[in-house]
Amino acid sequence: MRNHEIDFRIFGEEMQYVEVELDYNETAIAEPGAFMMMDDGVIMETMLGDGSQQNNSIFGKLLNAGKRMLTGESLFMTAFTNVNHGKRRVSFASPYPGKIIPLDLSAYNNRIICQKDSFLCAAKGVNVGIEFQRKLGTGLFGGEGFIMQKLEGDGMSFLHAGGHVFKRDLHPGETLKIDTGCIVGFTSGVNYDIQFVGGIKNTLFGGEGLFFATLTGPGSVWIQTLPISRLAGRILQYGVGARKEEGSILGGLGNILDGDGKW
Repeated sequence: MRNHEIDFRIFGEEMQYVEVELDYNETAIAEPGAFMMMDDGVIMETMLGDGSQQNNSIFGKLLNAGKRMLTGESLFMTAFTNVNHGKRRVSFASPYPGKIIPLDLSAYNNRIICQKDSFLCAAKGVNVGIEFQRKLGTGLFGGEGFIMQKLEGDGMSFLHAGGHVFKRDLHPGETLKIDTGCIVGFTSGVNYDIQFVGGIKNTLFGGEGLFFATLTGPGSVWIQTLPISRLAGRILQYGVGARKEEGSILGGLGNILDGDGKW
């Protein structure tokens, strides 16, 4: 294997974390802010780029880091290396309620395309790059824009997405229509495009947007039930302006009695 070979365990249900077990001189990389805890004997180093073998030169590191900026990520990543003989552990936590998805890239032709903010951590050597959507319509209306993340290598990578996450395998020519925000990732053989919903009533009153994504096999697709944008929108709906009465027969008087209303 070209990438470091790491063992792992995932803990929790709604707010999960992944514990990575490192042998001597093994390294895991993670997005800034994903770190939760680590054993004594693990050292932490902030580095430019992802530390993959493709980026040994300073120019390669700068190029890789610049590409990451296009996906809205930081220029830097954090590497955690076991410098003691014997096994040591480091843990990374999910940033919001959802599921952590372990992916062995060697089982998926060494390449996965995923949404921009889904990457959590990986074995050192995994290349975290960008994937441009070549079709104009997909880039403009596909929800993720022209740029998605691309994970390449033969090691373990971990994605995180909101709500429940499940995998769907598509046969050759089989097409799945899906809300653009619900896509977590897909294998390189899947064709990603967008389609107009159609129908004047659907367009004006459907509440589902004007476009949905079409994913055509062969390949595997990972889908989330609660995109973070949808969760944030619902929280803002309840957090801004007058509070909804939630069916209380007392209405606004009920808010005053339970301490949340104003005289």
